[in-house]
Amino acid sequence: MADNNGEQRVEVAVGSRLLSLSNLDKVMYPVGFTKAQVIDYYARIAGAMLPHIAGRAMTLRRWPDGVEGPSFFNKRCPSHRPPWMETAVGPGDHGGEIHYCRIDEPAALAWTANLAALELHAPMAKADSIDNPAILVFDLDPGLPAGMAESCQVALALREVLTSVDLQGVAKTSGSKGLQVYVPLNGHHTHEGASRFALAVGQLLARRQPDKVLVEMSKAKRGGKVFVDWSQNSRHKTTIAVYSLRANSRPTVSTPLAWSEVKAGAEGQRLSFEAQQVLERVEAKGDLFAPVADLVQKLPTAG
Repeated sequence: MADNNGEQRVEVAVGSRLLSLSNLDKVMYPVGFTKAQVIDYYARIAGAMLPHIAGRAMTLRRWPDGVEGPSFFNKRCPSHRPPWMETAVGPGDHGGEIHYCRIDEPAALAWTANLAALELHAPMAKADSIDNPAILVFDLDPGLPAGMAESCQVALALREVLTSVDLQGVAKTSGSKGLQVYVPLNGHHTHEGASRFALAVGQLLARRQPDKVLVEMSKAKRGGKVFVDWSQNSRHKTTIAVYSLRANSRPTVSTPLAWSEVKAGAEGQRLSFEAQQVLERVEAKGDLFAPVADLVQKLPTAG
């Protein structure tokens, strides 16, 4: 069935919702991964993904013509959303408050996928407690020629620091070149406190391994080192959501890792997973990111 714009549309039931999907055969990745496959992936990963994004003010990054075309960030939830699509007031911008999409059910995830929102970006706080981050993140960004192996090495050193103050961290790939370590909080913390702690840990790692680690924002100094980006804990920042696709040449995914895999990555094992592999991993291993959703931890006090 074609609509007034000439788009081919198909009606599909997702749970109790009826979605009108368009142009399902459009190629979104140059390897031949289509829009239908993007929607199918998000529908199938919803059970593992939704506990980590539900209730949050989500930012969509959309590629209407696939990853080889232009993209744009969509903070404001589109006005043509279905009536059941929930929204949430998020961090906003200088123009005032913004009503973001809330992706709280599988149909909402499939609907955003139909918008060619390949990437989903999540804030650290839930919408109903926007000033209290539920998680803290260390975004480990390698500067060439450093890569995933060096990021994993820094992640292991970071884990040692966290363990020394009785904190548990959970790792995931960014789905691109780097790695992220999340610290579940799920308590009464502030963005300022989380940022201070993340910076202090990053500075400690940089003092211990100045040839491998830096916390300065300057891109000119990042060559061969891993930048520990502590600033992602600011109130207005987001990071790529766990299980989100990434806009690379292949449909890679931001994938949770066991610490044994991080150790293997530090020794050179390749850690890059595509959509089908991630579905198979969740089937076999369950949700390795599960502690991030509900583990309650408290950051140490200053000193």
